[in-house]
Amino acid sequence: MNTRTAARGTVLISGASIAGPAVAFWLHRHGFAVTVVEKAGALRGGGYPVDVRGTAVEVVRRMGILPRLGEAHVESRRMTFLDADGGEVAVVHPQAVTGGIEGRDIEVPRGELTEALYDAVRDDVEFVFDDSIRTLTEHEHGVDVTFRSGVQRGFDLVLGADGLHSHTRRLVFGPERLFHRYLGYCFTLFTMPNTFGLSHEALIWNTPGRAAALYAVGDGAELHAFLNFAHPEPPYEVLRDPEAQCDLVASTFAHDGWEIPAMVTAMHHAGDPFFDTVSQVHMPRWSHGRVALVGDAAYAPSFLTGQGSSLALVGAYMLAGSLATHRDHTAAFAAYERDIRGFVELNQSQVGAGDAALFPTTAEALEKRNNRLRGLTTLPPKTGRPAHTALTLPDHDPRRRTSDTAPHGDGAPALDQRAG
Repeated sequence: MNTRTAARGTVLISGASIAGPAVAFWLHRHGFAVTVVEKAGALRGGGYPVDVRGTAVEVVRRMGILPRLGEAHVESRRMTFLDADGGEVAVVHPQAVTGGIEGRDIEVPRGELTEALYDAVRDDVEFVFDDSIRTLTEHEHGVDVTFRSGVQRGFDLVLGADGLHSHTRRLVFGPERLFHRYLGYCFTLFTMPNTFGLSHEALIWNTPGRAAALYAVGDGAELHAFLNFAHPEPPYEVLRDPEAQCDLVASTFAHDGWEIPAMVTAMHHAGDPFFDTVSQVHMPRWSHGRVALVGDAAYAPSFLTGQGSSLALVGAYMLAGSLATHRDHTAAFAAYERDIRGFVELNQSQVGAGDAALFPTTAEALEKRNNRLRGLTTLPPKTGRPAHTALTLPDHDPRRRTSDTAPHGDGAPALDQRAG
């Protein structure tokens, strides 16, 4: 690891997925020296689609990567909902379900977003792969960090951008169970051959308490497969046991028809299965001393909202801007929380425990959902969900900033209280 210096100070970021490179980009723009450490040996890809909506679209526009993401836009054309026997329930436009706006919001393979963010900042900040934080020791003038590799370094600040199961959060704030809000579901994602001839579309199968989806992001030979099921308690005991995860999924879907048996078989042979609980992160504070959290580590909304990537991008912009406009990190972290917490909570509130609109747990709720779907059209909606655009980004451009703190009523963000 190389030692970097900068007038604004040194910052270590844990995590090189979405929030990490994004906040690194803005911190470098504001004059900080940044190091990003990632426990994986290389940049993590993954082709399953993610959304960039509302306020987050403006963030990627200001980063200069909007044209690239626009070229990678998936452009899904339809979602077909199926009953337990595989019969068609409804065909709708994807944006009618997700709340996005066609022509404005973006859906891209996750790897395309992570690569675009990485490429935008790779030449300006230090990236260290195949390593992670082992210990953090804060003192009056900074944070001493010992890495898993044995390297020891000091930084002015440390930011945790390491996801739902953040190691940084665990080191500084305590066990993740203190902050996870389980929403009553588990899921697995994997890839399988596109033997269905699907193109730019998704098939979604449901029975009470269980769901499956096959998603074709283009015309390729590969599908993104998804199995989701209600589970009364979070199965923490299987989260680090891939074999137990497959066994749990297989037993849950053992008696289902349609293409479920083929999907379960594909899951067992997949080289890239991912299993997790459907959870949110709720914390009373996102910072402690010289350490702060951003993205899923601080406020994961769960995939049920479709806002994880967007909140990470907006949070990264706001956190870096707060650090740039306040010389004192305590004031900066306080401003970051004050300015974005309402936006975060509004988007998190779009789904509650046991209230996954697409995945009902009872026959009655499933029939109600199906009736709602039948009332939708195959045309894209003209408006999106107000929560997605509830925050107006402040201008943190250092070329136009003349004071050390954001002027009240000028540089501060505006939250539309009517949203949601």
